[in-house]
Amino acid sequence: MTQIGLYFGSFNPVHHGHLIIASYMAHNTSLDQVWFVVSPQNPFKTTHTLLNEYQRLHLVRLAIEGEPALRASDIEFYLPRPSYTIDTLTYLEEKYPGYRFSIILGSDSFQNLHKWKNATLLMERYPFFVYRRPGFEIGLPQPAHITIAEAPLLQISASEIRRMVQEKKSIRYLVPDIVKEEIEKNGYYR
Repeated sequence: MTQIGLYFGSFNPVHHGHLIIASYMAHNTSLDQVWFVVSPQNPFKTTHTLLNEYQRLHLVRLAIEGEPALRASDIEFYLPRPSYTIDTLTYLEEKYPGYRFSIILGSDSFQNLHKWKNATLLMERYPFFVYRRPGFEIGLPQPAHITIAEAPLLQISASEIRRMVQEKKSIRYLVPDIVKEEIEKNGYYR
């Protein structure tokens, strides 16, 4: 059965930090592929600085072009909003019965898992691949299928990238060149 890791996020915009984690998970764990699940609306985030979901999906596709272990997914664009992980997984399992889905997230998000819709069910039914984030320890009070991944981390923040674009500062090296060019060409985040 094909093992798919789902890496959920706004990817507003996708940057090298995201790409390194996804690539690490795809090439250094039991996962066969990592899907970037672009969330049109995160229930925990405000949307006023959010680029249109199709533009964010396009930037992810540009960033991962030519990398067969990585894929961009628009699955949540067609589900009720805000997007809840349990609903997305239920839908994906029906659509792709030959795939086994796992959740990829940072230790910061993992600490907030108890706030997620149907968190207990998620922990019972799905494997988790958790990458460490400084200052966020991974406590394991519940029985769970958890793989701790020591993925290399870059301290890059999408909100910082957006601020830099607004201030007309260079974002080179923070995002792939093709993503930088697309942001500049279209005036994103100005």
